Amino acid sequence: MAAERLVVVGGDAAGMSAASQARRLKGPDELEIVAFERGDFTSYSACGIPYWVGGDVGGPDELIARSPEEHRERAIDLRMRTEVTEIDPGGRRVRARDLDSGEESWTGFDKLVVATGARPIRPPLPGIDAPGVHGVQTLGDGRALLDTLSRTEGNRAVVIGAGYIGVEMAEALLKRGYEVTVVHRDAQPMATLDPDMGALVHKAMTGMGITTVGGSAVTGILTGEDGRARAVATRDAEYPADVVVLGIGVEPRTELAGAAGLPLGPAGGLLTDLAMRVRGHDDIWAGGDCVEVLDLVSGRTRHIALGTHANKHGQIIGANIGGGYATFPGVVGTAVSKVCELEIARTGLREKDAHAVGLQFVTATIESTDRAGYYPGAEPMTVKMLAERRTGKLLGVQIVGKAGSAKRVDIAAVALTAGMTVEGMTALDLGYAPPFSPVWDPVLVAARKATSAVRAGGL
Repeated sequence: MAAERLVVVGGDAAGMSAASQARRLKGPDELEIVAFERGDFTSYSACGIPYWVGGDVGGPDELIARSPEEHRERAIDLRMRTEVTEIDPGGRRVRARDLDSGEESWTGFDKLVVATGARPIRPPLPGIDAPGVHGVQTLGDGRALLDTLSRTEGNRAVVIGAGYIGVEMAEALLKRGYEVTVVHRDAQPMATLDPDMGALVHKAMTGMGITTVGGSAVTGILTGEDGRARAVATRDAEYPADVVVLGIGVEPRTELAGAAGLPLGPAGGLLTDLAMRVRGHDDIWAGGDCVEVLDLVSGRTRHIALGTHANKHGQIIGANIGGGYATFPGVVGTAVSKVCELEIARTGLREKDAHAVGLQFVTATIESTDRAGYYPGAEPMTVKMLAERRTGKLLGVQIVGKAGSAKRVDIAAVALTAGMTVEGMTALDLGYAPPFSPVWDPVLVAARKATSAVRAGGL
């Protein structure tokens, strides 16, 4: 009997994890694997690009987990610089174009994995495509930005957007000696936090020498006589720029899937079942930054572009294609970041998220330290906790502080996944010694305060 053919569209985390896992379970005589990647790299850490730009890590080689040659050694027919231009689910085939030769051809499949990733959001503004304006999503993007920085004489950088990518790129540019201005439309940076916690980030960034301009929608990129970006314009001001970095966020790259009639969610990501199979299509799977996942706290689907999820999706897809069984139940929305010495973390719902799904809640915010206050080097941290008003069920946690703060959010992520109440959290047996924590860990202090708020708010 002839081997089945698996076609993978996208050669990064989700796609190649799926291909690799399927290959572990089925040999070439049972499963032929053909993978298409439009870029120059495979299986790399996009999350590491800001640290490459900032000089903390080398690159791009240090960010690549597995090269095309290594994949091919495992009997995966990986075709680089080849872009899939059409998916034909009914005909069980994809059309691809070799970006060097321009030649197009169809490839049939028995099983298909869509792992097309995400793209930086580029709003349709005047000058958005001018030289000197950079998105940061792929290793090619990082290389192009570094090339611009090496050729630019000035030292003024403007970052548009103050989410995770925005603040990380602000730090990277600051380390390279640039005068950095961050322009964003929300009242405070890090809109993934509630505004009161975002204000702490704003204060810290200002103290680092980063100019942060909130509540300002960008109206365009102004260019000089040479056509290059020279300033970022808002309704009220212009901010001179020798380089502009887009940190507005990303959107799922699903135009191929949409044109093929595959189901998309509210955020434009592909919708799958628990096995990561595209809904309504038994032999098509999808994973990574092009899908929407179930938020276990809100009960809604959401788009979250994180390498952790992409690698898990790929493992699950490959297991199911290879004859095993695995599922992806959902997420609680955990993320961490940093800007210089400041660490930022969140998991679960913000206040506006809870309002949006009809939950009534109480909040508790505490200030503590990352270790015993008397121990040398103790640094402050702020923890905010949301709990359901009647039941006391944990809904979300946000943390802003210095080194040792952010990863404490993992305590809350586990508690959220387990459906714990804030009162139940107060009994958690966490590790304690003065160099690592106060007697009461800051997360548990917040849980105690939230418990009191639940009892006071009651019914």
